[in-house]
Amino acid sequence: MLREFRDGFLPYVGQQVKDSFEELKGQLNPDVIFTHWRGDAHQDHRLISELTWNTFRDHLILEYEIPKYDGDLGRPNLFVPLDPEHCRAKIDNLLDAFESQRSKRWFDHETFLGLMRIRGMECNAASGYAEAFHCHKAVL
Repeated sequence: MLREFRDGFLPYVGQQVKDSFEELKGQLNPDVIFTHWRGDAHQDHRLISELTWNTFRDHLILEYEIPKYDGDLGRPNLFVPLDPEHCRAKIDNLLDAFESQRSKRWFDHETFLGLMRIRGMECNAASGYAEAFHCHKAVL
């Protein structure tokens, strides 16, 4: 479900955003939810993360990181090793899907591959690449 909220203003229309989350909760019961990292410097991203946790309390929630010039990358604690083919596919999907970000100088193949290489080094991935997430609660 996508909504047309004004970029940079989500905290100011928080009730409408929360209503959208409640509507979504009534429509599905996902096994895993991916959301923004709660420490993201962008106010819209932080609100989405907060509402994700507020709405889906009994789900596995993985918070992803977004490299950007705000310098707000954290120290993720869950790593998923990736082979180079999946890295390329992920980057291609990111570049295709987020048209609004293409004008940003940092939004390119090298940035995303570099981050996956660093995360791969941190978890000693055999391929050298990994995706990393913040996981605050997991029930096994």
